[in-house]
Amino acid sequence: MSVDTSALPDRSAMEMTKRAITVILVGLIIGTVTAFIAIAFVETVLWLNNALLVSTYSKVQSGFEYWQIALITISVPAIGGLIVALLISRVAPTKRPTGPPDVIQAVQLQSGMPDSKSGVITSLAALISLGAGASVGQYGPMVYIGALIGNQIQRLKLSIPNLPTVSIACGVAAAIAAAFNAPIAGLIFAHEAIVRHYSMQSFAPATVAAVSGYVVANVVFDRAPLLLIQPGEILQGGEFLLFALLGLAAAAVSILYMRTILRTAKFARELNIAPAPRGLIAGVGLGLATLWLPEIAGLGQFTLRFATIEGAFSAFELGGFMLGKIALTAFCLGFGFVGGVFSPALVVGALLGGLFWTVLSSLAPGVLSSYSIYVICGMVAVTGPVIGAPLTMILIVFELTRSYDLAIASMIAVVFSNLVTYRFFGRSLFDHQLLMKGVDLSQGRDQARLSDMLVSDFTAETAPIFPQTATQEEVIAHLRETGWNEAYATDPGTGRFVGFLRAVDLDPASGSTIAERLHDSELTFNETTSVRQAMEKLSSFVGDAIPIVKTSDNSLIGVVTEGAIIQSYLNLAADLRREENAGL
Repeated sequence: MSVDTSALPDRSAMEMTKRAITVILVGLIIGTVTAFIAIAFVETVLWLNNALLVSTYSKVQSGFEYWQIALITISVPAIGGLIVALLISRVAPTKRPTGPPDVIQAVQLQSGMPDSKSGVITSLAALISLGAGASVGQYGPMVYIGALIGNQIQRLKLSIPNLPTVSIACGVAAAIAAAFNAPIAGLIFAHEAIVRHYSMQSFAPATVAAVSGYVVANVVFDRAPLLLIQPGEILQGGEFLLFALLGLAAAAVSILYMRTILRTAKFARELNIAPAPRGLIAGVGLGLATLWLPEIAGLGQFTLRFATIEGAFSAFELGGFMLGKIALTAFCLGFGFVGGVFSPALVVGALLGGLFWTVLSSLAPGVLSSYSIYVICGMVAVTGPVIGAPLTMILIVFELTRSYDLAIASMIAVVFSNLVTYRFFGRSLFDHQLLMKGVDLSQGRDQARLSDMLVSDFTAETAPIFPQTATQEEVIAHLRETGWNEAYATDPGTGRFVGFLRAVDLDPASGSTIAERLHDSELTFNETTSVRQAMEKLSSFVGDAIPIVKTSDNSLIGVVTEGAIIQSYLNLAADLRREENAGL
């Protein structure tokens, strides 16, 4: 008797619906948890700034004498620098700070995040650094905290394809949304800087996470936006040329900012100073700089707000604070403090925009639009290339100001800044830091993953490998059984690769060993050869397989066929296409 199954529910449709609901719940949970922790992080930093007399307001209200304030100003960051150095060097398993570059690497290479303990220790070190007044950013640590929270979802063993990327994208989107009161920018940042594609599989839950972060920040805590600015209208269309010129100036400052950070870190490493003394040096140097120019220390929130007010700083002060902020941020990061580069870049950019307007308005009074427009354009034009997210910066402007004209003005400045910076530096500071670790994302994530895949993982299991003392009859029999046309010989005592031979080279009637008939291999790989490197070397190769040897003693690890290398690339390409076009 036949059974009518038309009225039964479609199992695949039910599974897809269940998966979609699960993915949305993942975004909601990660977004909400991330927002609460990110806000707690920010509030703790502000509390520490007041409790440790780091903020200017707390110093004024303390009632202490000047010498007491000076002593506290130097001792607090010195102790903070020492604690941070000890945390990173002795407690963190990675023995280095983790941050956004690690998140990008984990997502792009599917290599997994660093261990959770290192992430927690780094976040604590960033909290102490910011609390002690270091000139570092808070948004980088917040992004990493979001990624760290998202990464914990994997422990639930949910049946969601590409769960690591989806969960990390949710955490990053929620962190930026909560930090800037900008859910659209948070969503785009997660995909522009971290995921680097826009599949519905990650886009939908990240949207939920970003909105959740925004709701927690605005409804639950009623947090004020980063900046409260009412920009005026742009006076004339020709002024857009000035925004382009501001973008070019921002590119130069952005490159200076990033290169100063990298070179200072290199200089600090070359000094070969132990972590603890280096942390003390960082703290004392920070304290002295704070006594001299308090405007360049700490998060720079007050400097950023004053930079948006016309006439608050002279042109000399704007330029001096800008260069001082770059130098102090590079010094703090290079000598041991932990934090981000986002917040200082915002301050540097705002000061550049103010300086640009101040200089031009002195040459042509009454011609330019409002001062704040140039400040905002400079701020995003410097920051966009640093984090590699120009579209995110444009959306932050639009969400914070609700000004369409200002969004267009900032778009011009950001585009010109990113074009020049990409040409002379690269996509972002994060990508450059990854390149220094050997991870090159400039050619696309498919090439990066190929560079991360080793040919030694694709060795042929049935490869005909013999000691050079083997008889020709043994080798011929094995080749006939397996279908191979080549055999590979090793030294029986050391395992060292000594050559290969072809089936046509063998004479079964001779009865001798294969040693006298070996050829030197024109192409060999080693244990560090990547699939990408192998593909570049295979263009002129003819043969069954390529030997893989250890660089230390030339011992044979195995052999890899040309077909296996090509198949690994095809499998990777298929995986990437499925990921980029995946639905819920």
